[in-house]
Amino acid sequence: MGDIRRKHNLYSRPKKLFESARIEEENKIKRNYGLKNKTEIWKAAAKVSLLRKRAKKLISQSDSKDSNDFFKKLQAMGIDANTTSDVLALNTENILNRRLQTLVFKKGFAKTPLGARQLIVHKNILVNGRAVNIPSFLVSKESESKIELRIRNKQEKDSNE
Repeated sequence: MGDIRRKHNLYSRPKKLFESARIEEENKIKRNYGLKNKTEIWKAAAKVSLLRKRAKKLISQSDSKDSNDFFKKLQAMGIDANTTSDVLALNTENILNRRLQTLVFKKGFAKTPLGARQLIVHKNILVNGRAVNIPSFLVSKESESKIELRIRNKQEKDSNE
């Protein structure tokens, strides 16, 4: 059963710790997305593997209602997958592209991914009007357009008064 006080990992570490090709690839991903450490990459890989496992289970089941619900959830998350083969083709970068940190950088609120991370941690980013201070927050498709800077809101209020 396990101890209820012990928090279990949401990811699994690589089996070979010193594999140069994997380390170089992870370093590139870490730099491109402004990640704090490599556990964030491993967590994204774990989410992808969970999605793949669920898609594999749907292949064996003939219930179309479950598969429709699964694909609707993926569409709401912002992942373009219409068939199980699309889900099986997902990689960690698909999940990393849906993170709040990446979207803040792509929208131009910050000059670098690390700058975007700092804005988020300091609660200067609003999603749906609420301050979010978690860089790994997965943004849904509908709330992607509702990302805004808190600083701009203060300036607009000052100019209105």
